[in-house]
Amino acid sequence: MPARPVPALRAVAAGALSAASVLTAAAPAAAVPDAERPLVIGHRGAAGTAPENTVAAFKDARAAGADYLEIDVQLSADGVPFLFHDSTPARTTDVEDVFPGRENDPVTSFTWAELQQLDAGSYFGARFAGERIPHFDDAARIATVNTGVYIEIKSPKNSPGIEQVVADALAEDEVWAKLLEAGKVTVIGFDEGSNRVFAGLAPEVPLQQLTGSVPDAATIGRWAGFVDSIGTDYRALDAAGVARVDAAGLDLGVYTVNSPEAVQHVLDLGVDMVTGDFPIQTGRLLGGRDPYPADHGVEISGAVNDVPGDDVQYGTGEHVVLANTGTRTVDVSGWLLRDAANNVLTVGDGYELAPGARLRVHTGPGTDTGGAFYHGGTSSVLNNGGDSVALWTDEGTLQDVFAN
Repeated sequence: MPARPVPALRAVAAGALSAASVLTAAAPAAAVPDAERPLVIGHRGAAGTAPENTVAAFKDARAAGADYLEIDVQLSADGVPFLFHDSTPARTTDVEDVFPGRENDPVTSFTWAELQQLDAGSYFGARFAGERIPHFDDAARIATVNTGVYIEIKSPKNSPGIEQVVADALAEDEVWAKLLEAGKVTVIGFDEGSNRVFAGLAPEVPLQQLTGSVPDAATIGRWAGFVDSIGTDYRALDAAGVARVDAAGLDLGVYTVNSPEAVQHVLDLGVDMVTGDFPIQTGRLLGGRDPYPADHGVEISGAVNDVPGDDVQYGTGEHVVLANTGTRTVDVSGWLLRDAANNVLTVGDGYELAPGARLRVHTGPGTDTGGAFYHGGTSSVLNNGGDSVALWTDEGTLQDVFAN
């Protein structure tokens, strides 16, 4: 969402925090010992710092030293395995320009040649213009014996026969076979039936059952007959869920863990694998380093979902709160707030946050003040009750990641 001009509000940024509520930048915690360190999996490559499921994102995950990069595989209309998350190409490509009227068609209804005509990078930023939807094998060529691949079989009902295609590739393609031999391939999926099919085709390949929450012991016991691990939403996980998975002899992974606080939470629970959009920042945190070494002291201190009735006009309730926890005034004009679905809010011109000050960035309409900027939208856009919201400078430097 583009910024719009606002009256000059220099040196105002009202709404100072009380001394008791000012958050100071904490020193990095001690490095996590290797024996306690969970595996780090870059979600859709490194979807927080590059366009998801693209070569650029895979390279970011590899550069971060992630243990694995995670991909989503589907089949094109002519049977080619390609890497893409959504069921339609609308959100992350320029399909509306290239194939007008087909933006809401199933992505699996496009041929491989048609998919290759789409730009899958520009939505994230101009410097990623020209990134293409990758072939399944592209992930293997970027992976290494240090950074392997988590292969999610995405929506298998939309890609009949995909289990066989993946199993054949792992067995027959030399690069995939080397990764598998090195223990750097795991297949994952939400569809239990599909997972059972894959287990029958390739019982030697590690397999993970994804689930929104850890089920009862009986269900876990059933899954233990064909999978090696369970992956679940960290927000729904508690110590009892961890114990049920442990009792079944399975490993436990969590998704999508993006903020330092969320990483610490799952560390405390003792999970085995952590999947997130920001593997660079997670790796730094686990190594006892500052996850945001180039931050200016401005953090996201809160994110509020829009609920009809919160305000007179729908859309004004949703907002994100920025707080200057540092010791100097920071100009946040043009800074971006980006959620996990790549919805974006941009801070308007003329906003400087003094130390201890905060700024509310609203989606909806309102009158701009020193402590609030309004975009004038008519509906909520941020998934701020979901995965995360990240703060970027106008020059593209990551400052903070917040998760409810």
